[in-house]
Amino acid sequence: MPRARSSGPCVGSVTIGKLGVAALLALTPLTAQAQTRITPEAFLDAVLGKTVDFHDFRSGDLVGTEEFLSSTVSVWRREGRGCVYGQITTPNGQICFLYDDAVEGPAVCWWPFEYKGKLMVRLATFADSEIQEVRSITEDGLNCPSAPIS
Repeated sequence: MPRARSSGPCVGSVTIGKLGVAALLALTPLTAQAQTRITPEAFLDAVLGKTVDFHDFRSGDLVGTEEFLSSTVSVWRREGRGCVYGQITTPNGQICFLYDDAVEGPAVCWWPFEYKGKLMVRLATFADSEIQEVRSITEDGLNCPSAPIS
């Protein structure tokens, strides 16, 4: 689940109200009544200092694992690949990530929500309805080298 840093709104994102977010979520195969939108801060509170496995909602495949070192720094690792450190921001009710390997690229932004008691994120673009499910939250670190201090 690539993440990116942004000091403002996510590149390519569109600011919409709560009703717009609800409408977008309703377009997914999930039941609209069972979804509860949560703030990025609530999501970060649940994962701060922890390591999280993200799985594609439709296929169930592991997308990657992220360790949330602080509310502004994380480290992301896909299976079979190295670690990438990223900056976290929370503009417009979204969680956005900018990783060290994409310093010039756009921020990758997500809308966090709960579905049937599970933490989920939905890519915050109109072009892609990717949804990822948090399958596990552990205290185990990723043991990545050169963790940033800040």
